[in-house]
Amino acid sequence: MTKAKKIKKIAVFTSGGDAPGMNAAIRAVVRTAITYGAEVYGVLRGYDGMIYNDFVRLESHDVSNILQRGGTILKSARSMEFKTKEGRKKAYENLQEHEIEALVAIGGDGTFTGAQIFASEYNIPIIGIPGTIDNDLYGSDATIGYDTAMNTVVEAIDRLKDTADSHNRLFFVEVMGRDAGFIALNTGIATGAEGILIPEVETTVNDLKITLKTNLKKGKTSGIIIVAEGDDSGGAYEIARKVKEIDNTYNTRVTVLGHVQRGGAPSLADRLLASRLGFHAVEALFLGKNNLMVGIQNNKAVYVPLEKAIKENSEINPELLRLARVLSI
Repeated sequence: MTKAKKIKKIAVFTSGGDAPGMNAAIRAVVRTAITYGAEVYGVLRGYDGMIYNDFVRLESHDVSNILQRGGTILKSARSMEFKTKEGRKKAYENLQEHEIEALVAIGGDGTFTGAQIFASEYNIPIIGIPGTIDNDLYGSDATIGYDTAMNTVVEAIDRLKDTADSHNRLFFVEVMGRDAGFIALNTGIATGAEGILIPEVETTVNDLKITLKTNLKKGKTSGIIIVAEGDDSGGAYEIARKVKEIDNTYNTRVTVLGHVQRGGAPSLADRLLASRLGFHAVEALFLGKNNLMVGIQNNKAVYVPLEKAIKENSEINPELLRLARVLSI
């Protein structure tokens, strides 16, 4: 084991939207910290729990049999009060009361924005673990929950394709991702979607109409159009309406997969990723690192400043864009 800085107590919390694999990360944090000789506290309901003094001591047995569970055993919330100086002061005072010396924050950009401000105000060591299905944080090839969410989408679309084909219908399927099109692009390729609309690439309704007419000439009487929720043309309902106004040839239906993408047992990939990130997050604290996010790049653990993880954009792979265009013909 590497030479360690002495930390007696750390706390771990999950914040923002839940993601499959968060429990695996919590488990890894708890057991790694105990291995280093530290006490571990879980903060319930994220920053809100920190403000309202909702802490629970976690032992190794408390995180047994949670690897396969979706959601988060620590619960999650979006705290408006933590955005205020008064709220953060209460949170810090409660950490002091419990003699907690360092934090592991599991979440997305909102979680890390709060962590960055908190660390700068009170100089408390914080390491972030990227837990979001959107995969929109810079510094890691994947975020916790992303793989599971994509598998959920693929399973749903495979089912929709069966009914689309049976009734000669065109389905517009809206997937999550906020302002990022990673889920839409990858699942679109994996399911053979006829069209993929993502925020990173401008696609007009007229472009979509041309694609659909071409498909009709080739004898395609059904299809799937995947729409990322943050696409600038609008959501799935709006795009379906616009297409219908231009051309009512297709019998259209809209499916918004919504929060079902966040639930369910995490995939093997997410369990392994979360376990690695939890382990490396704790090691980082004991090596004296602070105000960083731990990620995995090219199968190796890396650390990036929280500010960079939030502000830099994870870029869509242009090769996947070309692949999607070629394979959809």
